[in-house]
Order: sequence, then structure tokens, then C-alpha cells
Amino acid sequence: MYLNEFNQKRLKAKVRKFVESGYFQNFILGIIIINSILLGVMTYPDLMAHYGKLLHLVCNICVGIFTVEIILKLYVYGKKFFKSGWNNFDFIIVLISLVPTGGAFSSFRVFRILRALRALRLITQLEKLRIIVQAIVDSIPNVGWASVLLLVIFYIFSIMGTMLFAGHFPDWFGSIGKSMYTLFQVMTLESWSMGIARPVISVFPYAWVYFISFILVSSFIVMNVIVGVVVNAISEISADIKKEKESRRLNLRKRDLSTEFLKLKEQMNIVESMLDLERTQAK
Repeated sequence: MYLNEFNQKRLKAKVRKFVESGYFQNFILGIIIINSILLGVMTYPDLMAHYGKLLHLVCNICVGIFTVEIILKLYVYGKKFFKSGWNNFDFIIVLISLVPTGGAFSSFRVFRILRALRALRLITQLEKLRIIVQAIVDSIPNVGWASVLLLVIFYIFSIMGTMLFAGHFPDWFGSIGKSMYTLFQVMTLESWSMGIARPVISVFPYAWVYFISFILVSSFIVMNVIVGVVVNAISEISADIKKEKESRRLNLRKRDLSTEFLKLKEQMNIVESMLDLERTQAK
């Protein structure tokens, strides 16, 4: 019983070492890239007409590899696998990939569209992309407050623009809604000068003060605040990941020591059994 449990732990440790190895992760990354390219190639009718069967075969092989990867991780990590949001994301993507879309399952063809999400697995495999995405998600509360500030600025300038320019430019500043839409175009700096500002300035010479002040406040100040929030989140997450890596190294050392201890204990049990056998024979 004890030896069987020890062998299971040793097997799980070997599988874990294989799953966490750089070779395996790079292999999975390569398969994800190949699969992503295939998903794009399969949108061309001419290529599908000539190589459809081959493309589907390679695509199914990729899905099979993804499935084996998930099974190995479930075996190694058990319930802990689902404690990671990235693992849950991978699990859902692979699960969607396994849903049949032909024959009696034609009603599930909508999932064929969702298979394009497999390309998002690049995010789960590349740490730098994970950091950026996690930073964006973590920044949502602070970015939300910055967006509220931006909305207040939009509202104030929309009232001003409607009161100043509605009479001559009703299509752009005829109402609060139209003014906000116009200011959104100005904020994106898309044709704001020749398309909006200069025609208004030709009628209202001092309108440049209105447009320049709005751009300074909205595009250069508020947007930089949002960028600063995201960059700060990236810095914090990078520091946390560094600490987590150090913790993993320490845990790995502890596991190695534990494995060595179990081996020594097994050898001691064997020696004790041999001594007991010799004592029995001596009697």
C-alpha cells in the first residue's frame, strides 16, 4: 500500500515535471500557432476545395493534442487546476473545440465560430501577454473612474458647444447627443481640424480656444491618466509574478527534498525487512 502510493506520487511528479518543462510548453505554443494559422486558411473557399480534408485532419490533430494537454494538467494538479482563471479559460476553449458540428449535431454549428477563440490561447502561453491582459482587467475599476471624469468633461463641453454653435452647425452641435458625438470625433483626432474645427472657426474666430482646450483636457490629460493606471498595474503584476516564481522555486526544492526523504524511507523499510527475514531464519 505504501509502495503503491509512493509510486503514484513519483509518477505524478514526473508528469508534472514534463508538463511544466520548457520543451512541452514551447511545443504547445507551436501547435497553437499552427492551429491559429489553419483557422485563417480554412476561411478561403478555394483552398478548402482542394485541401479541405487535409486541413480538417491537421486541425483535429491539434485539438487532440490540446485535449491530451488538459488531461495531463488535470491529472497533475487535480482540483487546483480550476483555481487559475487562465486554466479555466483553456479548459473552456478546448471543451468548445470538442463539440461536434456536423450530422446530427448540426444545431451546434454556432460553436464553429467560437473555435476561432483558440487563437486566444496564445495569451495563456505567453507570459508577457498574460501580464498585459491581467493588468487591463485589474485596471477596470480605476479606468472606470477615469472614464466617469471623461464623461463629465464631455458633458460640460457638449453643453458649451451646443450653446455656442448650434445655430450655425445644427448637424454637429444641434443637441447634447450630437455635440458629444462630434467631440468624440475631435478626441480621436480623426479629421477634427479640416473636418470640424476650421469650418467652425471660419464663423466663430475664437472657437479655436474651445477645441484646443477640449483636446488638451480629454486626449492629453485624461487618456494619459488611463495609460498611467494600466502601466502601474503592469508593474505591480510583474512584481507579483516574480515573487510567485521565487515561491515556486522554493516549493520545488521542498518537493525534491520530500521525494529524497521518501526514497530513503523506502530503502530503510527494505533494510528492516531484510533484517527481520535474517532474524527469522536464524531462529
